[in-house]
Amino acid sequence: MPINEQIRSVKVRVIDEKGQVGVMSSAEALKLAQQRGLDLIEIVPNSVPPVCKLMAYGKFKYEQTKKDKMQRKNQHVTQLKELRFHPNTDIHDFEFKTRHAKRFLEEGHKVKATVVFKGREITYKEHGQEVLQRLAELLVDVAKVDQEPKLEGRSMVMIFAPDRGAKKKTDTKATTTEKQTKE
Repeated sequence: MPINEQIRSVKVRVIDEKGQVGVMSSAEALKLAQQRGLDLIEIVPNSVPPVCKLMAYGKFKYEQTKKDKMQRKNQHVTQLKELRFHPNTDIHDFEFKTRHAKRFLEEGHKVKATVVFKGREITYKEHGQEVLQRLAELLVDVAKVDQEPKLEGRSMVMIFAPDRGAKKKTDTKATTTEKQTKE
């Protein structure tokens, strides 16, 4: 961000903490900044004329870093969690992994379900597809299918994304049943 002598525009719009000062040449604006003991900082370079602010550069940098931290704090990063199955995964293991998938989806993460084929199991692709379809049926209340089952080498992949609408529907159903039980 250009400051003081680094500003190359002929005319600039100058503002200070009280409001707009006016449009003037960059030399006049720099002289005004020096008289007040402040820096001239170009804050909106794309406008015509560019907008410059009279303020202490250290204070400006501090406010910028503070604003950036707040934006990063409020930002939610979605991760892709992976669950691995085999075409003949046991019922208990399947249910255990399904519970994990539901928890991941409720936390707002995407889930990648992978069925890994070993050896000659690849000839029975339909078994892998059955596993993924069964998983999709169990996750229908918390997720939507982001990517249909697709064969990638020796594995079949299906991706689920959290379904925000389904979560709200289940919340409203829970509150209506709570109200009915209280009456």
